[in-house]
Amino acid sequence: MAHHHSHEHSHGEHGHIHPVTKNLKVAFVLNFSFTIIEFIGGLLTNSMAILSDAIHDLGDSIAIGSALYFEKTSEKKRDFNFSYGYRRFSTLAALLNIVILTTGSVVIIYETIPRLLQPQAVHSQGMMALAVLGVVMNGIAVLRLKNNSDSLNNKTVMLHLLEDAIGWVAVLVGALVIELTGWIIIDPLLSIGIALFILYNALKNFQKVKGIFMQAVPNHINYKEIEERIEKIVDIKEVHDIHIWSLDGEFNIASLHLVLKRELANYNIEDVKKKVREVFAESGINHVTIELEGPEENCEMDDCTPTNSEIVEQ
Repeated sequence: MAHHHSHEHSHGEHGHIHPVTKNLKVAFVLNFSFTIIEFIGGLLTNSMAILSDAIHDLGDSIAIGSALYFEKTSEKKRDFNFSYGYRRFSTLAALLNIVILTTGSVVIIYETIPRLLQPQAVHSQGMMALAVLGVVMNGIAVLRLKNNSDSLNNKTVMLHLLEDAIGWVAVLVGALVIELTGWIIIDPLLSIGIALFILYNALKNFQKVKGIFMQAVPNHINYKEIEERIEKIVDIKEVHDIHIWSLDGEFNIASLHLVLKRELANYNIEDVKKKVREVFAESGINHVTIELEGPEENCEMDDCTPTNSEIVEQ
C-alpha cells in the first residue's frame, strides 16, 4: 500500500522559529567584546582564572553567534539539498562549541598545573576590576534577553550568561581573598575549577549531540509504550519497523509499518492513521510517515523488525 505522510509540522520547519532579535545581537556584541578584554586582562594580570573564564566566554560567544545564525538559517524552507530543512545546523553549531570548549579547557588545565606546583604572583586588584566588569556585562546581557523568554535559543543563551555571571562572582571572591591574604595559589585553583566545570558541561552536552547525530530515540520518548498503544488500536494486527529520531533535539520524526487485520475502506484507513498520529503527537512527535500493509502482504524491508521482544535495553 502507499505511504502516508503526516504534515502536522511544528512551528519552524518551513518558516522561521523566531526572528533575529536585536537583543540577541546586543548580547553577542557584549559577550564577544568582553571575551577579548578578558584574554588581554588575563595576560596583563597573570591570572589563569581569568584566562579560564575567557575560554568559557568564548564558548558562550560561539553559542550566541550560533543562535543568531540558526535563527537566520532556519527561516529557509527545505529544498532538494536539505529535504528536512536546516534545523540540524543548530546541532552542528553545538558540536563546534563543544570542541572549542573542550580543547580550550584542556589547554588551560595543562598550563595551570605548573602554577599549582609553583604559584606565581597575580595582580589581584586588576582581577577584581575585571570580575566586577564581568558581572556587570553579563548582567546587562541577561536583562536584554529576559524579554524574549519565549525563545528557546534565548533561554539557552541566558543560562550561559547566568553561569558566566556566577563564575565572575567566584573570581571576584578569589581575587579579594588573594588581596587580603596573599594566598596566590587560589588563582590556579580557581582556574582548574572553572576548566573542570566547562569540561563537565561540554561532555554532558556532547551526549545530547551524539544522540541526535546517531539518530537515537530521544530520551523523553518511550519507544515500547508507543508500540504497545498502537498495537491496541482496532484493525491493527501488528506494528513493526518503528524509527524515531530528532533533527535538533526539538523537532522529532517517526516512521513505521502497520499491518492491518483486514482490508479497510478509505474512511477506515484514515481513522486508523489519525489514531496512530495522535499516539505519536502525545509524545511530541508531529512528523510521522506510515507504511500500510495488508494482512497477507510480505514486508519488503529486510529489517522490518525489531519488535518489542527484540529491542535490547540501552
